[in-house]
Amino acid sequence: MTREGSGGARPSLSERGERSGEGATLPPGGGRASAILLDVNGIEVIYNHVILVLKGVSLQVPEGRIVALMGGNGAGKTTTLRAISNLLAGERGAVTKGSIELRGERIERLSTSDMVERGVVQVMEGRRCFGHLSIEENLLTGAYSRKDGKAAIAATLEKVYGYFPRLKVRRTSQAAYTSGGEQQMCAIGRALMANPKMVLLDEPSMGLAPQIVEEVFEIVRDLNSKERVTFLLAEQNTNMALRYSDFGYILESGRIVMDGEAAMLRENEDVREFYLGTGSSGPGGERKSYRAVKSYKRRKRWLA
Repeated sequence: MTREGSGGARPSLSERGERSGEGATLPPGGGRASAILLDVNGIEVIYNHVILVLKGVSLQVPEGRIVALMGGNGAGKTTTLRAISNLLAGERGAVTKGSIELRGERIERLSTSDMVERGVVQVMEGRRCFGHLSIEENLLTGAYSRKDGKAAIAATLEKVYGYFPRLKVRRTSQAAYTSGGEQQMCAIGRALMANPKMVLLDEPSMGLAPQIVEEVFEIVRDLNSKERVTFLLAEQNTNMALRYSDFGYILESGRIVMDGEAAMLRENEDVREFYLGTGSSGPGGERKSYRAVKSYKRRKRWLA
């Protein structure tokens, strides 16, 4: 059996499930077969030729599904998304081991614009709207690389307004003077203007009120079910991520430490204790020791 952290070949889903102390993990959606759209196999990422951030990360994203990448600050979620969309060079980072395949094609050496042409678009952490442009101008920048004509772009714009009616109301407003929730909707809408097959969504809940977070995730689910857009989202809000995703991976210190169907992860005692805050207490009513349980999990995982 090959561990993710070793940087070797990908273990089977059943092997990963056995290693995590769970049963064999099935494809998202209760075992229904889905073609694998994205396959990340044992990648390592180094910044500035020195700092090792990802240590053999492996994951799969089935077509037409929502997959969540969870973990705390510094776990490696954003770096994983940047590795997939080939944005690492701007941060002086590089994939030094492993492979990334999109529909069976190796993509590590493609440019970001090549990725957009293949239907992969990233919504960056912090929204990154053009503050001096209006909402509608921001949305239209997402269609810059399209070659299917103005009528098709106008139709997509109306579709985006259908999913985000608040943006239509604010379409002439300067983006800098809109709320955080409206800017997040604008960032997602801008990605949709490129007609993507897959959206990499980085921390969509960051800095938003709980009601707005729920609204954004509901729209993501609608886009997935109605438009068949595949989502890989990096999210610290584990509760929301597991509610709206089909499958999840948990990152710690640059390694995948657990993966499985979202429903299974929601019921896992360690996930409930340390990520959802709802785990069971000890025999005397006290909360379990984080250090003791994590030490046990790592011994079980890495020494198995």
